[in-house]
Amino acid sequence: MTGQHPAFIPPARPIIGEAEIEAAVRVLRSGKVVQGPEVAAFEQEFGELVADRHCVAVNSGTSALQLTLLALGVGPGDEVIVPSFSFAASANAVRLVGAAPIFVDIESGSFCLDPEAVAAAVTPRTVAIVPVHLYGHPAAMDRIMAVAQRHDLAVVEDAAQAHGASLNGTPVGAFGTAGCFSFYPTKNMHSLEGGMISTADAGLARTLRLLRNQGMEQRYANEIVGANMRMTDVAAAIGRVQLTQLAEWTEQRRANAKYLDSNITGMITPPVADAARHVYHQYTVRVRGDRDAAQTRLQELGIGNAVYYPTPIHRLKPYLDEDGQPGPWELPETERAAAEVISLPVHPTLSADDLDRIVEAANLAGGAR
Repeated sequence: MTGQHPAFIPPARPIIGEAEIEAAVRVLRSGKVVQGPEVAAFEQEFGELVADRHCVAVNSGTSALQLTLLALGVGPGDEVIVPSFSFAASANAVRLVGAAPIFVDIESGSFCLDPEAVAAAVTPRTVAIVPVHLYGHPAAMDRIMAVAQRHDLAVVEDAAQAHGASLNGTPVGAFGTAGCFSFYPTKNMHSLEGGMISTADAGLARTLRLLRNQGMEQRYANEIVGANMRMTDVAAAIGRVQLTQLAEWTEQRRANAKYLDSNITGMITPPVADAARHVYHQYTVRVRGDRDAAQTRLQELGIGNAVYYPTPIHRLKPYLDEDGQPGPWELPETERAAAEVISLPVHPTLSADDLDRIVEAANLAGGAR
């Protein structure tokens, strides 16, 4: 209608359709609601996304990281290399097992770990690397794996935002010792809440299954000390439905990103590394100038947006030193990204009109060249 204010376009729009609802109801009616046949089927089906690795379902992406580090024996006295430009869970999992996160810088293009910075940070106490496939762009796993192999380090991929991303044809979650995925509602696919661990190591997979379920495979036959980090069958049933739609949704995200790349001129659009398949969990641009003003203008024009992440992990309160300072870290690309990035809507439910509005608003907010 002429003169009607256009609808607000949210930065993310979780999809919960009738198929997901029917799957949840079916499981509830079955009475088998925790760690049952739906979980087993979800693990089997998700394996196809990660080069047929063993998959272990858990209750969140954070649990996936924490349990993997526990299963690998990472603990007090150990150092684990992580990016500071990520969600706090990437480092929290390291702290939760008693190890020390060692923050290193990112590459300016991919927003992922800089392999040269990783190599420079290795010490005799380093036991693992946690590369984050941020925003859906794969980290430089070929070069990171080379560093890991030289120093005999475990590699735990944080693929929480990167379902279906790949590098040189190898899917994320199939490079390292293990890969950890999240199924939070805003991710590229979800199970309301949940996580998945992928690994080629059958022994590690069994240890993970023990750890997620109080240390037992058989009821009351506890083998190790474990936790309760199981996935429910309701969550798994929803995840299975979502998994069948992931490929289509991913292609729509990629098509939306291509359109934005071709038409946004007022902001710096995200580059993609050679041989990388970006799945655009977030479409993250850089703003040169007043980011707060750009965000305000986008909001005024009805375009949802967000900053992931305004405060690098090493500057968050839990990671400050006893004097309240961020420590000795020199992370110029991390600091620059935290000051410049804005994520724009890219989700698969965007219409052609939505995309045009996003382009127009981004160019106005960023000052089109």
